Amino acid sequence: MIKLAKREEQIMQVFWDLEKAFIRDIIPLLPDPKPHYNSVATIVKILAEKGFLNYETAGNMHCFFPIISREEYQQFALKDIVSQYFDNSYPRMLAFFAKEQKLSEKELDEIVSIIKKEKI
Repeated sequence: MIKLAKREEQIMQVFWDLEKAFIRDIIPLLPDPKPHYNSVATIVKILAEKGFLNYETAGNMHCFFPIISREEYQQFALKDIVSQYFDNSYPRMLAFFAKEQKLSEKELDEIVSIIKKEKI
């Protein structure tokens, strides 16, 4: 898997939300300034070539859908961040966010509780 550019990720977020869509359906859901149809079509084609999207043909149009889930990409992106900025240390990453966000003891306890539940 490869890291997506900002606009590619914005487009994928819309596809993940909608699950299936024509290009014309996603443009209104993108942040301003809205890109031109042709620009979005080019990026969607690139996303398909990168293996993020596939399509079904409906008449003379393509209805696109994600073939990489949001969760799969989140895992990849998080591993990339931890690798690049925290020497592959999740404890360092969590400590950084706890400090930067000034998390309360209650919030930290909640995080530990969530982690413990996920390990069961």
